[in-house]
Amino acid sequence: MNGLFDGTLVNLRYYLVYLPLGVLGLARWSCWLVRRAPAALYKPVQNDFRLPMSVVVPVYQEDPVIFARAIESWLANDVEEVILVIDATDRACQDIALRYLVSVVITDVPGKRDALVRGWEAARTDLVALVDSDTIWADDVAAEARKPFADPKIGGVGTRQNVYNPRGFLQRVNDMYLDYRYFDENAAQSVMGRAVSCLSGRTAVYRRELLLEISEDFMAETFMGVPCMSGDDKRLTTLILERGHLAFMQRSARVWSTFPGTLRIFLKQRLRWARNTWRSDLRALSRRWVWRHPFLAFTLIDKAVSSFTLLFAPVFMTLAVVRQDWFFVACLAAWWWISRAMKILPHLVRKPSSFFLVPGFVLLSFVMAVVKLCALATIRKQRWLTRQVSVENGVVVRTGNSRPLAVESEVGA
Repeated sequence: MNGLFDGTLVNLRYYLVYLPLGVLGLARWSCWLVRRAPAALYKPVQNDFRLPMSVVVPVYQEDPVIFARAIESWLANDVEEVILVIDATDRACQDIALRYLVSVVITDVPGKRDALVRGWEAARTDLVALVDSDTIWADDVAAEARKPFADPKIGGVGTRQNVYNPRGFLQRVNDMYLDYRYFDENAAQSVMGRAVSCLSGRTAVYRRELLLEISEDFMAETFMGVPCMSGDDKRLTTLILERGHLAFMQRSARVWSTFPGTLRIFLKQRLRWARNTWRSDLRALSRRWVWRHPFLAFTLIDKAVSSFTLLFAPVFMTLAVVRQDWFFVACLAAWWWISRAMKILPHLVRKPSSFFLVPGFVLLSFVMAVVKLCALATIRKQRWLTRQVSVENGVVVRTGNSRPLAVESEVGA
């Protein structure tokens, strides 16, 4: 009996090394359930409310085929005007714009923020949709995105986005990330206080009077003394929420955008997004206004913490491999696959074949955690990474010869 007891004790001690991972996993799943429960209650707003809407689009070296199709999709919606703010160096997109009944503003000022401001200043309607130049709308986007504005407290409305014609592993994984975002984080934030952390710049609709009110603060944003160039969508959402207005995600308004298909461009894009998120979220958590939205504050903290905790899993997997504990290795790998499939179930319902991409999705998530930590370490760096513009000596400047980029290399306006 003593021998049996001693053997059991030895086995227990052997596996106790994995206990911290189990405790951490329980905590992370609890945080996910706090989001998932209200997300399951989400419903888009349904009514007959209508306000006139303008579409404002900054344009810089967009793929001609995608750009033309996007313009046609905006014009097919019930909008009063489409305003294209096109970079002076972009003759190809200027020529495409001439084919359509749209308003064109030519700008020689580099950077997306200035183009956005020029666009909403030129608009004549109560609502302004800020749209990326590679974003294709469904036929009812304008009608659906108007509906939440029946509530006068709503200052901005986001849409549901997916990857346009996804091909290859990275584009399909991006599509999985997007469904996870709109059926989890954004849905929960819309239910719990109508305070979405970011109305994505691919298509977000705002009250024009609010955009005019925040123009100066939007253009003058700095972080640790460095003028901010990217992260315009996070900044706009934050400025709306700071002033006491609300932000809602209308999932019935669907749009599609192009995404990179090469790992180099994918990682550059994610690094830029991660820097923008760190800057915006850390600033928000240091201000009083965010604590008026406790669920939003919780999700911002949870996202920041997950950037660190996500890396514990591969560390323990490596430890198990070193110890040749193949049973634990198999169990942990199976758990990664099953648990992540559960979290992206809405996507799997739409695309069941993505179930076989889940292992790659998990591994890429670990890579993204490293990218987020690199972004935090370089948080002051301001560079678009997929465009030839950057901040130098406090000014947004061009960094190279202007030439059109392939769809794979250029992600939106």
